[in-house]
Amino acid sequence: MEADYVVVGAGSAGCVLANRLSADGAKVILLEAGPPDRHPMIHIPAGIRTLLQHPVLNWNYETEADESTGGRNIHWPRGKTLGGSSSINGMLYVRGNPADFDGWSQMGCRGWSYDDVLPYFKKSEDFRNGGDPEIRGKGGVLPVEEYRTVLPLTHYFVEAAKQAGFPFTPDYNGKQQEGVAYSQMTRDVRFRASTAQTFLKEAKSRPNLQIITEAIATGLKFQGKKCTGVAFRQGNREEQEIRVTKEVIVSGGAINSPHLLQISGIGPAAHLKSIGVEVQHDLPGVGNNLSDHFVTRISHRVKHEMMSINQMSRGLRVMGEAVKYALFANGALTFGVTSAMVFSRSREGLSSPDLQLLFTPASYSAAEIKTFDKEPGITVAVCPVRPDSRGTIMAKSANPLERPAIRPNYLSAESDVQVLQSGMRQTRKILEAPAIADVSLGEIAPGPDVDSLESVREYTRNNGNTIYHPVGTCKMGEDPMAVVDSRLRVRGIEGLRVVDASVMPTVTTGNTNAPTIMIGEKASAMIIEDNKAA
Repeated sequence: MEADYVVVGAGSAGCVLANRLSADGAKVILLEAGPPDRHPMIHIPAGIRTLLQHPVLNWNYETEADESTGGRNIHWPRGKTLGGSSSINGMLYVRGNPADFDGWSQMGCRGWSYDDVLPYFKKSEDFRNGGDPEIRGKGGVLPVEEYRTVLPLTHYFVEAAKQAGFPFTPDYNGKQQEGVAYSQMTRDVRFRASTAQTFLKEAKSRPNLQIITEAIATGLKFQGKKCTGVAFRQGNREEQEIRVTKEVIVSGGAINSPHLLQISGIGPAAHLKSIGVEVQHDLPGVGNNLSDHFVTRISHRVKHEMMSINQMSRGLRVMGEAVKYALFANGALTFGVTSAMVFSRSREGLSSPDLQLLFTPASYSAAEIKTFDKEPGITVAVCPVRPDSRGTIMAKSANPLERPAIRPNYLSAESDVQVLQSGMRQTRKILEAPAIADVSLGEIAPGPDVDSLESVREYTRNNGNTIYHPVGTCKMGEDPMAVVDSRLRVRGIEGLRVVDASVMPTVTTGNTNAPTIMIGEKASAMIIEDNKAA
């Protein structure tokens, strides 16, 4: 097989690339390790509960057990179907803070300031609830909507946050992120708006786009320092190869992209030699700089007359919600995970928020978040959104099918524990405000005794969890640990780019799907521009 471009990974960025590059007339082959996105639970927003550990549609990665997580293996869901993680995520649309992108620019990522990336956020988006036209997009491929049904408990949380001194923010993706706001989702009325059902759906009938599913990339191909293609395997068939006339674009995400580079010989030379991989190009940053959002959850039991997702997910109420969904496209089946959130600063003197407090009108065990409590409850996930802790993702062997070692190194930076403690105190201030105090029966987890720095560290080590935002393992920049340059070209290798969340030098302030889609948009424009100039 031959194409102008092969895109490895049909996730949040890969589907954008496949659309934009094929729209420009190029012959594109899109490889996806998982199956097509036909499972009905992908498309029903509340179906996320069945997808978090799905054996076919989810990679179901696990971290290595280490001291930072109390010896636990943390489950890391990653989408393994068309749309990637946008087909299994909580659908929150959070662009990040303008300071995130200005920070990237100051770190040497030329052309990635907020003013540079804003047009690409707008290009993708069809925001259906108004918004400032200077900032929000209208008529784009990606529908973004507010919740269609908001439970009273969510309104109470927003009111409590205002009572606790947090300003109300009508649009956290607008001019002001800081404050309390209602959530926005990538949803098209009643259905999930994954990148497969938006960008790829628009493009898949083009004759110059070929989509190959259940195809696991097994290695990149080179002639000297030029990438010429990619090998892949489908089921038990013999390995096949695609040759490119222009570029290979790796879009496997923060785990699979550095892993594919490493098993192909691009990465830290000493590590590659130690696992039996022939070194094609010594690039020490590949697999380093891993950053993720790690949270502690605070839960309250609420009065029995208060309706939470706990009750709505059981018995006859489920049937009633199914009828609402079928007839009116509203109710519990349109819910994501977080219905409101607060962006705040852990201390005075910060230029932008470093905390995100995510509210869910439900309660569940820390270990099994897909199983709701029987009694009504609410939960706030306390998230330091600009963590200083860094980890690694490293191939264990030359075998492309052996999973890499994921070591996030959570809470290794003391500053992350301090921000977490501040976030827990802010959350309790909100939950003690009259609007919530009037309906609450008290904190059920972790308990008010978890307040000192040491107790916060110990509780989070043993009970904290990821909210699935790994980035940074093929970071963009100009320093010696940068993997790609500002145009996302792999340093030292011709004809090879990485385009996904792994190129983020730092994680954004909030959920990462929206900025990953933006990266796909901006990369598409750069690739087209570079190849026309060549």
